[in-house]
Amino acid sequence: MGKAKKVGARRKTSGAPAGARGGPAKANSNPFEVKVNRQKFQILGRKTRHDVGLPGVSRARALRKRTQTLLKEYKERDKSNVFRDKRFGEYNSSMSPEEKMMKRFALEQQRHHEKKSIYNLNEDEELTHYGQSLADIEKHNDIVDSDSDAEDRGALSAELTAAHFGGGGGLLHEKTQQEDEEQGKAKSRKELIEELIAKSKQEKRERQAQREDALELTEKLDQDWKEIQTLLSHKTPKSENRDKKEKPKAERLRRMLGKDEDENVKKPKHISADDLNDGFVLDKDDRRLLSYKDGKMNVEEDGQEEQSKEASDPESNEEEGDSSGREDTEESDSPDSHSDLESNVESEEENEKPAKEQRQTPGRGPTSGKGRAGKAAGDELPYTFAAPESYEELRSLLLGRSMEEQLLVVERIQKCNHPSLAEGNKAKLEKLFGFLLEYVGDLATDDPPDLRVIDKLVVHLYNLCQMFPESASDAVKFVLRDAMHEMEEMIETKGRATLPGLDVLIYLKITRLLFPTSDFWHPVVTPALVCLSQLLTKCPVLSLQDVVKGLFVCCLFLEYVALSQRFIPELINFLLGILYIATPNKASQGSTLVHPFRALGKNSELLVVSDREDVATWQQSSLSLRWASGLRAPTSTEANHIRLSCLAVGLALLKHCVPMYGSLPSFHAIMGPLRALLTDHLADCSHPQELQELCQSTLTEMESQKQLCRPLTCEKSKPVPLKLFTPRLVKVLEFGRKQGSSKEEQERKRLIHKHKREFKGAVREIRKDNQFLARMQLSEIMERDAERKRKVKQLFNSLATQEGEWKALKRKKFKK
Repeated sequence: MGKAKKVGARRKTSGAPAGARGGPAKANSNPFEVKVNRQKFQILGRKTRHDVGLPGVSRARALRKRTQTLLKEYKERDKSNVFRDKRFGEYNSSMSPEEKMMKRFALEQQRHHEKKSIYNLNEDEELTHYGQSLADIEKHNDIVDSDSDAEDRGALSAELTAAHFGGGGGLLHEKTQQEDEEQGKAKSRKELIEELIAKSKQEKRERQAQREDALELTEKLDQDWKEIQTLLSHKTPKSENRDKKEKPKAERLRRMLGKDEDENVKKPKHISADDLNDGFVLDKDDRRLLSYKDGKMNVEEDGQEEQSKEASDPESNEEEGDSSGREDTEESDSPDSHSDLESNVESEEENEKPAKEQRQTPGRGPTSGKGRAGKAAGDELPYTFAAPESYEELRSLLLGRSMEEQLLVVERIQKCNHPSLAEGNKAKLEKLFGFLLEYVGDLATDDPPDLRVIDKLVVHLYNLCQMFPESASDAVKFVLRDAMHEMEEMIETKGRATLPGLDVLIYLKITRLLFPTSDFWHPVVTPALVCLSQLLTKCPVLSLQDVVKGLFVCCLFLEYVALSQRFIPELINFLLGILYIATPNKASQGSTLVHPFRALGKNSELLVVSDREDVATWQQSSLSLRWASGLRAPTSTEANHIRLSCLAVGLALLKHCVPMYGSLPSFHAIMGPLRALLTDHLADCSHPQELQELCQSTLTEMESQKQLCRPLTCEKSKPVPLKLFTPRLVKVLEFGRKQGSSKEEQERKRLIHKHKREFKGAVREIRKDNQFLARMQLSEIMERDAERKRKVKQLFNSLATQEGEWKALKRKKFKK
């Protein structure tokens, strides 16, 4: 009975902790891997934490941890690639950052001034020879001043020769005999040699000083001659100017009258084979050019030679004109020629050019090229121009001239009044920028607008802006401020404002070309952006001309924010209005319009095309700026084509905005009304195939953008907890050996007990680490031994094979 009770009690004690543990032990675990920590007595109220353990799992976990940490350190024990931070005071918290930086700077300077090699004792000393540095002698900068100097170079003086090679006799004794008598005592041979060496050094220094003085005087003379030459080049005699002006006029009259050109044919100039091409010209060249005509020798007359010399002057002028014309054509073909201002007006201007040239020069045909026009411009224009003091002077200089001549006049004004030539030229060129800006505005308001000249003048405006940025910014701000004041006055008087003319739009375009647009704030670009936004919000769209101007402003907006990628709500609103007025009015369009568009009314269907023939004949092309000027009313077919072109430009701008604003979290909310118009209305309309493809590509790009934000939702309210009473805590004293001790004593005993427990645990872990390392070392030794045995066995096998082959060969020899 007693044994049965003990067994039952044992089962109960073993089952109670397992039931109390509950979850940690798996249901299908191996019972042989589970270790139950038995207790002698069960104490009520005591919680047991380690009643059941898994030694196999804990051992595997410890082995895995040691493999990842201790084994890695053991394998890298002989490696020295350790990164050490040797920055001074990096981990010294007592030093401030300023002290660290000062000390590091001092150490760096000290390191630079230290000698690089401990064996180079003369590192800071400069070696000399005859009073000169060896570094200067190696440069071979000695200049020979005269032939006598060159002859004496490298020769020893008579005194030095007598002292070194004459044995101290002869000349040396003759020269020093008088000095010995005067001083009363004889000098030694060493003193005499030192005197000779000092004297030779002194002569060498004197010759060097003379060479340096001569070199300085030569450089000064060259500089003075250059200054005189520049003055002579700027001031030409009046007679030469008169001849240069009269000769092209006579040549032009001869061509107009149709006289024989063989009379003044330029004769080839004789150039000798011995000519040095140094610019030296004789006063009169008596040599005659030998030529043959009809098998006989032809000798030129003296009068013809003089005429050929005189005719060389206008031809040189023509060459200068050719070079300037070539430079202009190169500038026009460069990628920075701002060709985006060009429009379809160029073709009309090119068609009108031959007629104008025929009217100006009846002697020439319409086939004359730009090179000949550049020649004529270079011949007729003077080389120097005074800076204009008013806009009327500049307009009188440029009005009535061709594009090449106008550009040449502006270029020569800048070169003749460069700030480096005179003191007051800076103020003159600053005024010139404002005059050119006003001239550009006048060209934009002409009928038709001369956009090609404006495109070329932008280069000169850019150069002046780079030279004088402050005055240029003031001039552009004044123009923009004037335009904004006019718009505000129109709103006060009429209640609404119209979009400005082409001159203000071109001013805004030039502002983007002259100043950086990616800055967060700029004194010129920021007001220009405000002006653009005011144009898109305050000016209602009442005609096709307003639509063209508004689309041009949208293009400018995208160019302004191409780098900074700022979000422009006015731009998106205007594009939404363009798409809205291109669709027929229905009950619900899925969007709400704001100013400057109206949902219903006269202009609510401004871009709707109802004529099928015009839709079929429309071809996609760039939208011309001549329709923005409004100087000529378009026909009905042209108006329908303009409507379709405006819609194409609006879709292209919207397609350009999609990748730019695709990274915004609110992209899909912004593009929602535009997507609704494209999907529901524009796809159903009978537009050309090109517009439908553009619409579909824009929709696909919109849908391909990722959703970067989640829609806002109301937060779910948490359940209100029930009111609970705070439990009353009562301290229970432990009776026994700890009774009667104070709080400090109990804390001390607790710390001692904790320290003892941690110490035992650390010793146990160190013992296990040593055992782990011993096992690793033993495995390495066994691997090495096994490798050695394998290699020895392989060697024995190879030797046995060789010996067998040798014995077989030997037996074969004996048989023979």
